[in-house]
Amino acid sequence: MPYFLSNHQNLKNKLPGKRLMAPLALAVWGAFAASAVLPAPTFAADISLEERFKLMEARLARIEAENQNLKQQLSQTDQKVEATGNQVEKIATATQLPQSSSAGWTEKTKLGGYGEMHYNALKGKGGAANKDEIDLHRFVLFFGHEFNSRTRFFSELEVEHSIAGEGKKGEIELEQAYVEFDLNDKHRAKAGLFMIPVGIINETHEPPAFYGVERNPVEKDIIPATWWAGGAALAGRFGDGFGYDFAIHEGLAVPGGAKGYKPRDGRQKTSEASAKKLAATARLKWTAIPGVELSGTIQHQSDITQGLDATAGSANLYEVHSIINKGAFGLKALYAQWDLSGSGPKSKGADKQKGWYVEPSFKLSEQWGVFARYNVWDNLAGDAIGSKKKQADVGVNYWPHPDVVLKADYQQQSNDDGRNQNGFNLGVGYQF
Repeated sequence: MPYFLSNHQNLKNKLPGKRLMAPLALAVWGAFAASAVLPAPTFAADISLEERFKLMEARLARIEAENQNLKQQLSQTDQKVEATGNQVEKIATATQLPQSSSAGWTEKTKLGGYGEMHYNALKGKGGAANKDEIDLHRFVLFFGHEFNSRTRFFSELEVEHSIAGEGKKGEIELEQAYVEFDLNDKHRAKAGLFMIPVGIINETHEPPAFYGVERNPVEKDIIPATWWAGGAALAGRFGDGFGYDFAIHEGLAVPGGAKGYKPRDGRQKTSEASAKKLAATARLKWTAIPGVELSGTIQHQSDITQGLDATAGSANLYEVHSIINKGAFGLKALYAQWDLSGSGPKSKGADKQKGWYVEPSFKLSEQWGVFARYNVWDNLAGDAIGSKKKQADVGVNYWPHPDVVLKADYQQQSNDDGRNQNGFNLGVGYQF
């Protein structure tokens, strides 16, 4: 065999197998292409053909090694890119707001409110003062949020008499702020600042919901509405139309002495309220017949002055009422009484404080309604002297919209002490 052919056969035997032939072929083509544009290496004139093939073989080996190195670097780069992409995705997922917190937030948060303005034109008799004034009595905003189907929040922020501050007649009050939990389909619990479950208007006092410009004096001076406190409560229903409420909350801190132990003066409004002597309130309500509500409330606290008056002691409140709405006819009736122990309240005649009212009404149409109300109350019912107050009201409500009301009424007082305020009242109110 000629030397060229035998040497070529040896070179063929030394070349890589078929597995590397394709990359090597590309490398060879690259080498030949490079040789076409780059200066060819200079070989000694006496170099043999065999040595030239050895040099080419070494060059091909170097090219193959460089090719493998590039493949390895590309593979490592791909792995780094994939790892970086996974890390970016993890960071994006970690920093994204949970859907339960962001989605539907506005749908689960509610805003509402109510307000009313009054005009009073009352003439005083027997030493009572005249009252001629216009007052934006209250402006209230509701804020509520539903965390989930079983947990919700409710609040009520009120501005009274238009402007508040040092030397001003108004107040800014947080009347409700509580979290409510559903224990099951029939029972729930709440904690925070809430209305005491007593009377008719204490929990439902939006202007379109009741007759008369001013809230009735029995619930205002005896119960005393509006009355809220901080604490915890349970509520629910059972049997056929029965509902219950039970609450443990801050008690009243009624001042004694010359002020006569009036419950209204003892509302602490959960403003650094004394909690030495807590109060307990229980209510039972029956609503089995549509349009009929019968309810009774009992409250007890062991010291109605929170230790401020050693001559005073425990106090019990009893309240019952009925609401009947049959067609156009409506009837409300309520009785409330406080029993205070201790020599201090007894000496003032404040050991018994009681009142009642009855209110028939009639809807002339969807927009017009008329009412009459007779109120009797006495914050010194335990004394021998006349301290009873009596007031008759007649008036009309006009609802241009179910949530907007215009009111007018006339009041006539006949108090035992002869100090009476008689005249008329006008009002406008709304809720949303």
